[in-house]
Amino acid sequence: MRNLDVTTLRSFVAVADNGGVTRAAGFLHLTQSAVSMQLKRLEDMLGVELLDRTGRRIALTAAGEQLLAYARRMVALNDEIMSRLSEQSQEGELTLGVPYDVVYPAIPRVLQQFNAAFPKVRVHLISSFTLTLKEQFARGEVDMTLTTESGTGEGAEALCTKPLVWIGAQGGVAWRQRPLKLAFGRHCVFRPHAVAALDRAGFDWELTVESDSDRSIEAAVAADLAVQIALQGTQPSHLEVIEHGGALPDLPEQKINLMTGKSGDPARDVMADLLRAAFSISEAPRLKAV
Repeated sequence: MRNLDVTTLRSFVAVADNGGVTRAAGFLHLTQSAVSMQLKRLEDMLGVELLDRTGRRIALTAAGEQLLAYARRMVALNDEIMSRLSEQSQEGELTLGVPYDVVYPAIPRVLQQFNAAFPKVRVHLISSFTLTLKEQFARGEVDMTLTTESGTGEGAEALCTKPLVWIGAQGGVAWRQRPLKLAFGRHCVFRPHAVAALDRAGFDWELTVESDSDRSIEAAVAADLAVQIALQGTQPSHLEVIEHGGALPDLPEQKINLMTGKSGDPARDVMADLLRAAFSISEAPRLKAV
């Protein structure tokens, strides 16, 4: 009976999740050649090709797609055993701030991966507006926070850049109405960009919904009473990007930044690495099966 090596499985999962060997090597803190060798060793052991390297971009083969689900479970189980039974298992608390706009889809998976690695570290997730989170970080009320901003200020690290897009109800028509009805949070950092773009284009608009409740805003937009803007790829599943064909003004790009404060704490460093990987993936599609 042959035994699979968890290290090679971890490299395989990293390649699949990060969209390629280069990004996976950075995430694992290994050289590209080391990751490539581990993948080759795994393929030799199983007697199948896991990656299709014939095109411009590598992709998962059917066998690779099948292995991926097993590999995730084995790596997670390995990490859980090591964390729960090791005497060096770290305990404590970590407070993470995340803007409402970028909680989904990345943060649930980040929390799941972190819990597998540090089951005894309690994570407090605070979801709020960027301005509020930056103030809390400055006061030491959160250990690290993500922000969505036009630039990257001092003490922040840019993770990725995404365009802002108009979003509305599925199959909705509110975006065709004039004046254009908008729904925004009172402290939403995207709001000035939408207003500026509409004013430059000479659009009539009115603020129909203004609330501190993200749910209230989503409900109004889902009911096709108004439209709002969001970072591409972060809109709720019950809303959709408006394919307006130029009928609405273009919007600028925004950066997703990370503020971590002091480093050197293992749990904090792992959380930071998971966030970097999760949001850098948005710039490079995950590997698809062929």
